[in-house]
Amino acid sequence: MANDASTVFDLVILGGGSGGYAAALRGAQLGLDVALIEKDKVGGTCLHRGCIPTKALLHAGEIADQARESEQFGVKATLEGIDIAGVHKYKDGVVAGLYKGLQGLVASRKVTYIEGEGRLSSPTSVDVNGRRVQGRHVLLATGSVPKSLPGLDIDGDRIISSDHALVLDRVPKSAIILGGGVIGVEFASAWKSFGTDVTIVEGLKHLVPVEDENSSKLLERAFRKRGIKFNLGTFFEKAEYTQDGVKVTLADGKEFEAEILLVAIGRGPVSQGLGYEEAGVAMDRGYVLVDEYMRTNVPTISAVGDLVPTLQLAHVGFAEGILVAERLAGLKTVPIDYDGVPRVTYCHPEVASVGITEAKAKEIYGADKVVALKYNLAGNGRSKILGTTGEIKLVQVKDGAVVGVHMVGDRMGEQVGEAQLIYNWEALPAEVAQLIHAHPTQSEALGEAHLALAGKPLHSHD
Repeated sequence: MANDASTVFDLVILGGGSGGYAAALRGAQLGLDVALIEKDKVGGTCLHRGCIPTKALLHAGEIADQARESEQFGVKATLEGIDIAGVHKYKDGVVAGLYKGLQGLVASRKVTYIEGEGRLSSPTSVDVNGRRVQGRHVLLATGSVPKSLPGLDIDGDRIISSDHALVLDRVPKSAIILGGGVIGVEFASAWKSFGTDVTIVEGLKHLVPVEDENSSKLLERAFRKRGIKFNLGTFFEKAEYTQDGVKVTLADGKEFEAEILLVAIGRGPVSQGLGYEEAGVAMDRGYVLVDEYMRTNVPTISAVGDLVPTLQLAHVGFAEGILVAERLAGLKTVPIDYDGVPRVTYCHPEVASVGITEAKAKEIYGADKVVALKYNLAGNGRSKILGTTGEIKLVQVKDGAVVGVHMVGDRMGEQVGEAQLIYNWEALPAEVAQLIHAHPTQSEALGEAHLALAGKPLHSHD
């Protein structure tokens, strides 16, 4: 292995996804000499196979729904159909523009970018393209891939992952989606908008099961109204090909048939065969274990993003990567409060939240110390104009701060920024109630909910 001993980087990063490139950009900004190693394209899953392309599909679906429903707004329009090639052209154009911008950022910060499949060769080096890249510190950021179940072969034909779904050359007539989490409900929403007959199979009791139960029930109600079918509370048993599709059998014997099966049961870490265990890095079920400062048990190695057992969100990867870069540059760093990270599911309607659920709050503080308030979007003028229904639910410690904000409704993802401030600055309802929100906006709904929680409701019933 060729070893360029004259170059020892301050930081060598294995993986150029959200966590890796954020660490590279911030580290270089702080004066660190950084090498970034990526086998595919900088930007990783989020930019190329996750956040960005899926949201582009969802927006195309929203346009289709608006055309179908235009007459209720007094606009006569017809939907001729979905040009899937045109949808992909739009989606790929969005991705390409962001990718070009990110490449420019990496170059402008003087990050040494190495394209190739890297492998950790020691606690201070990564081997790539026949070269040994040395660093005073190594950051592991190799991300994740779609998971499957034992005996369930994702073949890319009739049984597909989200990666395949993003480049599918047709709108399927029917689809079974295995998994009712974020990935599952987003694809269900987009495909339904395109005209697919969709059935979600979720083994747990609710869709988006990590959200507050009220949000799950509101989403289920909205999906029923849209004609999206789902089966909850029974686990998957097997899948088999039929003459022209796939048949899924559940543990209770119930069967479903469709043209394709999308396996959307989550993502698992990419860590096998990359030299982590040989270098002495502590791991659990493929995940790299870290402390609150993203340090592994090996002093010269840190890890971030989907590779570690924290929230699998691009913005969490950004924050973790920045934390590592700032720590290595000698800045004072603060551990991430993962409850304070905003979470958005971009289906129609959107589900957005920050903080803890009502059930978790009762578990922590006691049932008698928790107050919950629901504000219906029917009282919000802007939501009425947009034709969206939903609720904002606040969870408060009695006579104290708001510890959870849970929202369901179109565009609620755009309101989660203020909700994040409310949670992270431990705001009291009376303090938020003093703020004047613009009328008519959907942000007003957050203000109105806090007015009600502070005991002075305006456009809501006592």
